[in-house]
Amino acid sequence: MSFSQKILTWYGQNKRELPWRATQDPYKIWLSEIMLQQTRVAQGMPYYHKFLEAFPTVYELAAAEEEKVLKLWQGLGYYSRARNLHSTAKIVVEQYGGKFPNTYKELKKLKGVGDYTASAIASICFNLPEPVVDGNVYRVLSRYFGVDLPINSPKGIQYFKALARNVMHVENIRDYNQGIMEFGAIQCAPKKPYCLLCPLNDSCVALKENLVSSLPVKLKNTKVKERYFNYLVVLDENKNTLLEQRKGKGIWQNLYQFPLLESHKTLNLKELKSEILTMSNLPNANEIALHNEQPIVHKLSHQHLHTRFWILRVKDTIKEGISWDQITTFPVPVLMADFIKTFKI
Repeated sequence: MSFSQKILTWYGQNKRELPWRATQDPYKIWLSEIMLQQTRVAQGMPYYHKFLEAFPTVYELAAAEEEKVLKLWQGLGYYSRARNLHSTAKIVVEQYGGKFPNTYKELKKLKGVGDYTASAIASICFNLPEPVVDGNVYRVLSRYFGVDLPINSPKGIQYFKALARNVMHVENIRDYNQGIMEFGAIQCAPKKPYCLLCPLNDSCVALKENLVSSLPVKLKNTKVKERYFNYLVVLDENKNTLLEQRKGKGIWQNLYQFPLLESHKTLNLKELKSEILTMSNLPNANEIALHNEQPIVHKLSHQHLHTRFWILRVKDTIKEGISWDQITTFPVPVLMADFIKTFKI
């Protein structure tokens, strides 16, 4: 039995019942694939259902306000995915008449759709022989064939794509692609893979040469940047506060936050007061208190945010203030959402 046939047999016996596996609708497959990038299935599942309830078709998603899309996405992270999702929905409606393109080449032109997502949609929805290569597939192929090329190097990416194409099951590409990803997620797991009961164990190079724990090889990421965030929670006597929208191309673009003072180090109260004087958008505070002495370290892929919340109480009514009861309607980073949930005015 060939490698691909063993994968198909295993998949037929072990596949999980997931909602996007009961459809070949490109909209639903695309939605699930974008959501599951950098996200576990268990975490992504509730979001998938929420989005389909709010936007049953690509037309509703295209017509939605970006703030609503970002609010529904809140907590899932990597918010550029949500913005790209919204942009692509508009493109599909405006340029393709509401129908997703049915070729790998055209799919790859869509915003936020790379090689993997284009291959997944092309194979699952249109039965086109395009191999998928995600983290799970890299792991299976590198271990089974004993490949130690770094999976995040240009040479490695090119090699594994060619290898994936060479071993794929062309006649049943739809199930094969889903099968090899499922196999990597469940059987050939990152830690403690089930090698003893694996249908590939008789010919797996990594198992034979005791390399399972060292494959796949990945180049180390760039140095993590340390940043220091001071969120200024301004409150008046009527429980109004201030929010600002993040602009530019940095993290959390277009999400809302309390006025932010970013510093080069952890600030004490005297230093904070001095920095606040340079911020023209803040009313004068008659009382400033630190909410959390110990900074909350929020870890992103290439940066760690050392975050403290400062409570600024003012006597005068805040101009253009937002009622504290209404701030939960705004899309905010999960770091802020957690604070809002627990803070007692």
